[in-house]
Amino acid sequence: MTNQLSEEQPANNPTYRYWVLIGMVLIAGFSQGMLLPVLAVMLEGSGVSSSANGFNAAALYIGIILISPFIEKPVRKHGYKPVIITGLIIVAISLMLFPIWQAFWVWFALRMVVGISDNLIHFSTQIWISTTSSPEKRGKQLSLYGLAFGMGFGLGPMMTKLLEINDYLPFVIASVASLIAWIFMLFLKNEWPSSDFETASQLNTFARYKQVLKLAWFALLPGFCYGFLEASLHGNYPVYALRMGIDIQFVTLLLLPSFVFGSLITQLPLGILSDKIGRSKILLFLPAFGFIAFFSMSFAEQNPAFLLGLFIISGMLLGSMFSLGIAYLADLVPANLLPTGNVMTAVLFALGSMTGPLVGGFLIEIIGEGAIYYSISAMLAFMFIAGIIFQVQLKKQGSSTSNFA
Repeated sequence: MTNQLSEEQPANNPTYRYWVLIGMVLIAGFSQGMLLPVLAVMLEGSGVSSSANGFNAAALYIGIILISPFIEKPVRKHGYKPVIITGLIIVAISLMLFPIWQAFWVWFALRMVVGISDNLIHFSTQIWISTTSSPEKRGKQLSLYGLAFGMGFGLGPMMTKLLEINDYLPFVIASVASLIAWIFMLFLKNEWPSSDFETASQLNTFARYKQVLKLAWFALLPGFCYGFLEASLHGNYPVYALRMGIDIQFVTLLLLPSFVFGSLITQLPLGILSDKIGRSKILLFLPAFGFIAFFSMSFAEQNPAFLLGLFIISGMLLGSMFSLGIAYLADLVPANLLPTGNVMTAVLFALGSMTGPLVGGFLIEIIGEGAIYYSISAMLAFMFIAGIIFQVQLKKQGSSTSNFA
């Protein structure tokens, strides 16, 4: 297929297309947010160790990393619609298979497949929105895209309560949601990337990776840290709660969603504030106060209201790290390196999402009480120290690459 062929097809209604694509990412977020805590609880109930539980959770992000170098080519050849539809069908089938074969390695393989298919959906919808939005609306539309994923991810943990009714129910609901999205996709006309679309595969050379690291290594860390944080909370915290005697319904229906919805409240205001006072200042402020919030949780476990308040505050502080990291990257590197930086951020997010549950699960086994808070606090302290080092480095270099440094 060629771009010329796509131009001969009737144009999509821009509003309908946009909201259908927003629906895609909401459902992708929902499936990810549901799988982490639901499977964590089921594995814990089967007597699986917390470290092995964390290892199983990492499979989804292994799938994301494995497919990343290969997504662009089928989108180029076949267009956005077939790739998204393929992702939706694979997700729907995979979700239905989880409760049928309740075996550790089967679930590991299925999580990898879900990671691959979710990445097909994410990549295609993000590029489709980016390339069809007008410059004056692109920021707003992409921010709503991020909010949709956050809402889906926040709703997912609520499905854990349905395990009391039937093991199949959470998976059936998520699978049906994917099929409904597939039906809406059928009414969209296929489109292809424009001929001047600069692909990530063309930019992924060692020299470009090295250049991005040299100019903006700190701007890549928020992606890793947010992946670490998000996967630790949704993959480890239900297991931690079960072992510490914290009400699992309180965790899945209030605590975890409160973090996600707290992040939705402040995402836009923090973005605006970073434009005014500088993203480097915000990215130092957030992990510093996030560290205080998470470390304080170790003293608040016996007070549910206080613990809930700290979760909301931590979500408001840390839920925007990923998007702010991408924005800071754009401040620091030239435009021709942005695709390379975005690919590196996505890979680091997946690596952080794999590392978080593994480290958290190991510490739950070794330390026990307070382990999950210490794991996340240490990661945030690492990011804060890295930010200080980067600012000192920029001052020594007299860097002029960013107006926000």
